Amino acid sequence: MDEQQQQPPLPKDFFKQFKSKEDFHLFFNQLFKQGVEEMLKGELDEHLGYEKHHKEGRNSGNSRNGSYKKRVKTDTLGDIVLNIPRDRNSDFEPQLIPKGQRMSDKLEEAIIGMYSRGMTTSDISEQVKEVYGVEVSEGTISNVTNRILEHVKEWQQRPLEQVYFTVWMDGIVLKVKHNGKYINKCVYIVIGLRKDGLKEVLGMWMAETESASFWMSVLTDLKARGVEDILIACTDNLKGFTDAIKGVFPQTITQLCIVHQIRNSCKYVVWKDRKIFCSDLKEVYAAPTREAADRALSSFAEKWEHKYKHAIQSWRTNWDNLTSYFDFPLEIRKIIYTTNTIENLNRGIRKYTKTKVQFTDDQAAQKAVYLAIMNIQKKWNMPIQNWGYILHQFLTIFENRCRL
Repeated sequence: MDEQQQQPPLPKDFFKQFKSKEDFHLFFNQLFKQGVEEMLKGELDEHLGYEKHHKEGRNSGNSRNGSYKKRVKTDTLGDIVLNIPRDRNSDFEPQLIPKGQRMSDKLEEAIIGMYSRGMTTSDISEQVKEVYGVEVSEGTISNVTNRILEHVKEWQQRPLEQVYFTVWMDGIVLKVKHNGKYINKCVYIVIGLRKDGLKEVLGMWMAETESASFWMSVLTDLKARGVEDILIACTDNLKGFTDAIKGVFPQTITQLCIVHQIRNSCKYVVWKDRKIFCSDLKEVYAAPTREAADRALSSFAEKWEHKYKHAIQSWRTNWDNLTSYFDFPLEIRKIIYTTNTIENLNRGIRKYTKTKVQFTDDQAAQKAVYLAIMNIQKKWNMPIQNWGYILHQFLTIFENRCRL
């Protein structure tokens, strides 16, 4: 900036007029208020095409019509009551303080950002007051965050890819108020692996309990949104889950999560046996081929069935869907043999929602889970490692069903 553009310094005794910090803040607030109001008057001059009292305004078809008061929340000065000028035709819309704007966009974004990271409405209210110097009620914060529900609706109804190479399906349980008391509700979540190797959360759905019949309605919704085929579905061993998938996507190969199966097997095993039991069990699921796994299961059963019959029976009952991954190369096996992908997402959601132990209604839970998903998905900006090689394997195995 050159010397001609520099503003002259304030007189040295200028600040002596202020006896306290409060006096200075009051002066600055009044100065800010006056400056904004003068800018608004300038906007109205531009809108009308003439300055106040100018002869060009005669018979122009529009004129000034006083002003109205409006309380505006600012980022640093708190609430300020401004005199907003208006015109007789009521078509003046100030750009500096748009009609209907109750709070600065920056402050609203900050509130939504804090809410998305798990802060409660009371915590946000205190934080906003401390950082921005603005009194914002918990009700106002709820109203601000309710804007998210429109985004949730659009996101939940968006069109999807025609084909997903793999989907991971699981539910997360939250405490939600229902008919005056808090109950467990399940949020159903599906992650899809796209043709570009990137993961995408396809949606979330809420119900009181996790069931195969509700999963069928979830899959039907995916189909209605454009999904024509799913190559491989990775799920837990919920009873009827495989039949639900086949009912909507009959060609889909189902892979039950090995980790879930191991956990379920260990429920039957006493603590002192678990270490050796799990070591022997690894010979089954880590076998190089299905045939080798079959032999390993027979040896495993011979050793443990007399003591833990139900654990062995569970493996035999689910054997076909537990061993689907043996039909694929090692790179694809690593992707599909467990639902760790979606369990990691669920852990992330719990991290963001841990301060919200209970939710007042379904919408409050949906807002929190949606924002947590959006925060987590930001990190999913790279395809799966060695995706080019894995893509070639998918194209070779599912040649007629892959669409690129």
